[in-house]
Amino acid sequence: MYQPDETIRLEVRVENETVWLTQQQIADLFQSSRTNVVEHVMHIYEDEELEESSTCRKFRQVRKEGKRTVSRLVPMYNLDMIISDHPDDAQQARCQRFSHHLHSSVIKPATT
Repeated sequence: MYQPDETIRLEVRVENETVWLTQQQIADLFQSSRTNVVEHVMHIYEDEELEESSTCRKFRQVRKEGKRTVSRLVPMYNLDMIISDHPDDAQQARCQRFSHHLHSSVIKPATT
């Protein structure tokens, strides 16, 4: 769980020594929109700044929608993409705090 303040609370997925967030979680982290995140991700891949095969993975997500239980494959992005995706320079400090918090309190304990 990552909660830097009362406005943001993210349940992060830790696997293979990295963190994975959905597009919506990245948007919440940077107080942006999911559409904006998708656009930034697309440009990062188009510019070959990062490779999709190493930064994106689909995870199965199960949730209740009304009375039904629905299972979907949801694209999630690792820490390399999360750090690269901050929408503007004003969000860079938030991104650095997030990265530091994850390495010190989430990733290290999960791998020791």
